[in-house]
Amino acid sequence: MRIVVIGAGIVGASCALELLKDGHDVTVLDPHEPGGRHAASYGHGCWISPASVVPMSMPGLWKQVPGYLLNPGGPLVIRWRYIFKLLPWLLSFLRAGATVPRVERTALALGKLLSDSPARHLALAAAIGRPDLIRQDGLLYAYTNRKAFESDSLSWRLRKMTGLKWTELDRAALSEREPDLNARYQFGVLAEEGAHCVDPAAYVSGLIFKARELGAEFIQSRAQSFAFDGSRLVSVTTDTVPIECEVAVVACGIWSKRLASLAGDKVLLESERGYHGVLTEVKNIPRHPVMPADGRMGNTPTAKGLRLSGQVELATVDAPPNWDRVDILIQHALTTYPSLRASDISSIDKWMGHRPSTPDGLPVIGPSSRSPDVIYAFGHGHIGFASGPMTARLVADHIAGSPIEEISRYSARRFRNGKDKK
Repeated sequence: MRIVVIGAGIVGASCALELLKDGHDVTVLDPHEPGGRHAASYGHGCWISPASVVPMSMPGLWKQVPGYLLNPGGPLVIRWRYIFKLLPWLLSFLRAGATVPRVERTALALGKLLSDSPARHLALAAAIGRPDLIRQDGLLYAYTNRKAFESDSLSWRLRKMTGLKWTELDRAALSEREPDLNARYQFGVLAEEGAHCVDPAAYVSGLIFKARELGAEFIQSRAQSFAFDGSRLVSVTTDTVPIECEVAVVACGIWSKRLASLAGDKVLLESERGYHGVLTEVKNIPRHPVMPADGRMGNTPTAKGLRLSGQVELATVDAPPNWDRVDILIQHALTTYPSLRASDISSIDKWMGHRPSTPDGLPVIGPSSRSPDVIYAFGHGHIGFASGPMTARLVADHIAGSPIEEISRYSARRFRNGKDKK
């Protein structure tokens, strides 16, 4: 079968490899070089975490919205000038996490995508000859004390419900693992199955390189629309030439929204703009990826330095970056690691990108309303990198004829009339 995969990020690259494995003729389409700075796959926090099943929207969150609007230094910021455009997404976002049963259902659906994500990434890295790119050293959550951990009990109950195992650490055990961590952190949780990627750019470009080795074609062009004969797909129209195909997989992140509308689906998808700053001159890099609970950020050792990532800024795709967000990450890091010196932050690689996010925290996976030949694989928000390989397997299985019930939870049809149907 001739299949066009639209998007060469982690989801698209993983889809290409799974479809090649199943014997399909694959073309990957993207206007940029794989692994480039334009993509969310480049700039995320590098975590591959089965623990990432906790949705952004949780019970009681609505009480905090006024604070998010008024506090420019918080971990979640809504830009005032865009609030009316974002209102449908925001209202659905608050509804999605309004009750415990709702977030439990979401966590279970996310768990299906994430539970074996470290193993899948380790296998992929080995398959492209770069096992060094994925490290399974565990992921560390740092709390100021046990009481702070217990106040986060719903999050950890959701994780336990999806099968996560972890080890609790007192101050001595925490200090042994991360001696440079601020002594204010007296309690920790180690998710031992967790892994991280030390160079996302090299990893994603390596996956596409492997796909090309196995026979895929890569065309550096932008998908513009689809051509149909009745309900059947005929080709993907690009800004250069049309590409004839029998199936198209839409996996181009935030830019998937427009293509979905052309395939009959109005999806509530907005940019959760994320930032990172890589400290490229750090002398004593931490041993583990660490998330300080009071900072809501990820501090990850990578091949390029210490990557500080996080922040959620709700604005439009074309809004200019606010580099104060990176400064906030740096200030948190200086508090988290008192040993950091001026020389450690003398060289900072700053980045801003777009997490393609749905209000209920679940990706959009499955066929379009216009045609069964247009398959969606986008909208992964914070979990795109980790869940890319499992998403690809679900897409490949669907094309091979697996029951639609396998992916019904992620269907675009939950957004009928522009509202989520949870």
